[in-house]
Amino acid sequence: MNIGQASQRSGLAPKTIRYYEDIGLIRPERSGNGYRDYAETDVHKLRFLQRSRGLGFSVEECRQLLALYEDKSRASADVKELTQTKLTEIDRKIQELTGLRRTLEHLIHACRGNDRPDCPILEELSDGRPE
Repeated sequence: MNIGQASQRSGLAPKTIRYYEDIGLIRPERSGNGYRDYAETDVHKLRFLQRSRGLGFSVEECRQLLALYEDKSRASADVKELTQTKLTEIDRKIQELTGLRRTLEHLIHACRGNDRPDCPILEELSDGRPE
């Protein structure tokens, strides 16, 4: 199948598919005229990559997951460890975002939001020093 068909079946844009090929995540066959010829296994890998990226895995983590998927002698512990590491990273990001939210909420409540020029938000952003 051509890249348009692979795109439609995988849900990925042709540009993304070409990128994944450029970085070696997939390797479609080439027909006699040089066009890419995607097999069903390529589409399956593309869907795998789409789901993995949707869960927040980086391209390199997807490369590791794909290698583990293709390795029939893999240990599921390796897959679990990679996924646990991702979950830990997400939990850290959630904590960081929660802290940012609290800070912004505090700044919003500190600002009167009136016609006067003084603004605690801007003072805080300028390192706590009044202008």
